[in-house]
Amino acid sequence: MKLYFSPLACSMATRIALYEAGADARYLEVDPKSKKVLQDESDFFSVNPLGLVPTISTDDGLVLTENAAILQYVADRFPNAGIGSGAGIERSRLHQWLCFIGTELHKGLFLPLLDRKAPAEMKAYVLEKYLSRLDVLNKHLEGREFLLDRFSVADAYLGTILNWTMATPQIDLTKWPAINDYLARFKTRPSVMKALAEEFELYKAELVRHKAAA
Repeated sequence: MKLYFSPLACSMATRIALYEAGADARYLEVDPKSKKVLQDESDFFSVNPLGLVPTISTDDGLVLTENAAILQYVADRFPNAGIGSGAGIERSRLHQWLCFIGTELHKGLFLPLLDRKAPAEMKAYVLEKYLSRLDVLNKHLEGREFLLDRFSVADAYLGTILNWTMATPQIDLTKWPAINDYLARFKTRPSVMKALAEEFELYKAELVRHKAAA
């Protein structure tokens, strides 16, 4: 399996899931500006026409995109890891949280705030509209260790997105204590610690590379 990723992007959730599963995978770094695969300078658009990570290529050549689909695929591919769900309502709950994270937090709240070209008025509107999603999440996490009954791919995705608060000072998680505690616990998980350490070093190299090319 190949995982196309960019350092500290949402693709880190899949890396964490693969580490949890003890899966054998090849990690191919995509430069977010040039859209080149660094290992061979190939054009990432030839793999994913949208140029977005994560993207995976399975052992039988299937290309799969979109976080929710990829994370559920990894969970199903490695059932013994216990990071997925059973059938029925349990699977629906997992899918519910993956969709909530992807639409309400990832795309709805964080991406506009991280967009350097977005006008201040737009960011103010996003904060006014979407901070209520953190209220909902905080209430759910009160008295809970994970989103579901155990660590799942939904937690891998949520923690990855919440980690972006280091770049969004407009969001102070101390206002949401249950979320703040959740993120602190998330960062102590071995798979997460490994992924964060590796991708942070790659992110620093990415910044140097972009500065030299400017």
